[in-house]
Amino acid sequence: MNYTPDKKSISQHEVPEWYHDAKLGIFIHWGLYSVPAFAITGIDLVESMEKGPEEHFKNNPYAEWYLNSLRIPNSPTQKYHYDTYGKDFSYDDFVPIFNEAIKKWNPDDWVALFKKAGAKYIVLTSKHCDGFLLWPSKQPNPNKKNYIASRDLVGELTKAVKKEGMKMGFYYSTAWDWSFNLNPIKDAASFLNNYINPPEYTDYVNTHIYELIDKYKPKILWADMGYPPGTDVLEIFAFFYNKIPDGVVNDRWRQFLPKVKKFTKLAHCDFTTPEYVVFKKIKKKKWETCRGVGNSFGNNKYESEEDYLTAEQIILMLIDIVSKNGNLLLNVGPMADGTIPEGQKKCLLGLGEWLDVNGDAIFGTRPWIRAKGNSTEGISVRFTQKNDMLYIILMGKPETEKVSIENVNLEHIVQINLLGNEENLKWKMQNGNLIIKLPSKIADSPAISFKIKINQINKN
Repeated sequence: MNYTPDKKSISQHEVPEWYHDAKLGIFIHWGLYSVPAFAITGIDLVESMEKGPEEHFKNNPYAEWYLNSLRIPNSPTQKYHYDTYGKDFSYDDFVPIFNEAIKKWNPDDWVALFKKAGAKYIVLTSKHCDGFLLWPSKQPNPNKKNYIASRDLVGELTKAVKKEGMKMGFYYSTAWDWSFNLNPIKDAASFLNNYINPPEYTDYVNTHIYELIDKYKPKILWADMGYPPGTDVLEIFAFFYNKIPDGVVNDRWRQFLPKVKKFTKLAHCDFTTPEYVVFKKIKKKKWETCRGVGNSFGNNKYESEEDYLTAEQIILMLIDIVSKNGNLLLNVGPMADGTIPEGQKKCLLGLGEWLDVNGDAIFGTRPWIRAKGNSTEGISVRFTQKNDMLYIILMGKPETEKVSIENVNLEHIVQINLLGNEENLKWKMQNGNLIIKLPSKIADSPAISFKIKINQINKN
């Protein structure tokens, strides 16, 4: 349809099937902050926020916030920067170092890894809050000369991603740009003050968003922290949907009105974006949780594997998210030269190995009538469904000859198989529980998936 910039028209845009089906995307935070690659370790966003705004911003675990943290007196980042580079070394001095490092980057290597991990879409930071651009925009930064990557990182990765049949999306820090607003975010008041930028900043952002859509044709527009005032975001959505009908936009487009110090209501979104948290129940609205393999999005070279999720933890998280109508946008933080740290790579490959066997229970599925269950043996269970198949995923490997799934109340079962095993399994319903006789040998796995073919999924 032809979308017009009004709520009635834009609200008719439906989340495309590809995004419902995809389940797993890779987030990439890469930029000048990848050169120092520093933040405190041992704490995630949720734990950090619990300490209050002042402590959080001073001790921010996000390495991509390096510039903001550097501007806060006596912060760990400022102390690290002065000790490592000296007080006269500015953040802008990372530009030539980054541009020299990226000469080694090969986008095809990234895409090959992400494909092995099972990812169906990629979201790259085209501009983060520091304002550094990863593509050769016709609208360069008016405040900083040559504040731009020496290669078209956005374009090269987009080409490599699309070549492999994956979907491409762009993160863009819409509301905040620390090359326009030089005041650090250090407490609740300065947090809001960072939304106040000159009117020309709105034009600057608008130009970039339309340019990214026109030049690279992304499937995902991923705004952050809101959108600057003085423009109608519905005009952007209409333009985007008319160009890319199966595109999607996230929920971070609210506008801050400085005069009244309030945010506008969210005009529209295709999906919501909780960060480092997972919903407890099935959500009717499509959602996507984003988080790093570790506690930062940008590369933090001081994080060790102890700070990273294990492949098993990521697998169980993905299963839980998918059972509740969500996607997982899992972030990697490359080094300045594009190298993905071995610990992060290990997690991605472990996830991919599990999906090679169990992907049928994940990709293309939809939530069942409930997300969670249990076995009488004490193993937590998740449910997904697709066409005439119900998938029961055990969040652990049973050590018994049989497993009994509580309160599933299924009728008209035709066949049950364990994914990765061709054997038709014996089963019976007893007192509302589904009892399945397991194969004699089950490979070690963080989770196993039963594929149950039925004539009709019992909706009662």
